[in-house]
Amino acid sequence: MFFEIALIGTTASGKTYIANTLAREFNAVVLSLDSLCVYKEINIASAKPSQDDLASIKYFGVNLLSVNEHFNVELFIREYQKAKEFALARNLPLIIVGGTGFYLKTMIDGLSEKTLESKSSLNNDEIYALLLNIDPNYKIEKNDTYRLKKWLGIYEQTREIPSEFLKRTQKTGVLKDIEIYELAWDKEILKKRIKTRTKEMLDNGLLDEAKILFSKFDHKLKALNSIGLKECKEYLDGEISFKELENLITIH
Repeated sequence: MFFEIALIGTTASGKTYIANTLAREFNAVVLSLDSLCVYKEINIASAKPSQDDLASIKYFGVNLLSVNEHFNVELFIREYQKAKEFALARNLPLIIVGGTGFYLKTMIDGLSEKTLESKSSLNNDEIYALLLNIDPNYKIEKNDTYRLKKWLGIYEQTREIPSEFLKRTQKTGVLKDIEIYELAWDKEILKKRIKTRTKEMLDNGLLDEAKILFSKFDHKLKALNSIGLKECKEYLDGEISFKELENLITIH
């Protein structure tokens, strides 16, 4: 029977494990909204589902792009539409899971004011200077605090040029009446889980994966500056020790 649910939670909360368990139990389709799992070359740093999981469960949103290819929320919207069409045609449940809360919220609400809210302490002059440098075609008066904060909110959450993002993105959501389940842990237990996961990633070859990525691609690419990989770069450059590497990944 077709139905839709979403699983959300922090890093190491067990979202993927539960999604895979439910998918096997109910023969469900899974849509990943993780911003690193979309990349073919990033497997360990993304905590991507295993090859066995990808072979036995119908996944959407995984292994779509190379690291040097750009994506935005429209990619996830298209993947959602494909996943829903696939699930509906076979009368199967659809489970949406991911670590990118911004994309899920945008798919539900569209571009709401809350979605775009910036908590930055930058003043109008500082935001305006950033706008002129990054998005000079987007016309906002320097004293228009609301629109400047809205512009900054888009940039902070997507790292895209906001004027281009707004042209592409739907103003209304595509996800309707979906039940959302949040996986919550005691703070100290979650810290231990994150520490354990970090150690497992390093034991499984995170540094080797990072070496290959940094040897093939521009170090400034957004994907290569994500948590886990940016710390590996600092370690490989001799800027931090292995212990510091492990600690920094854990606390970030």
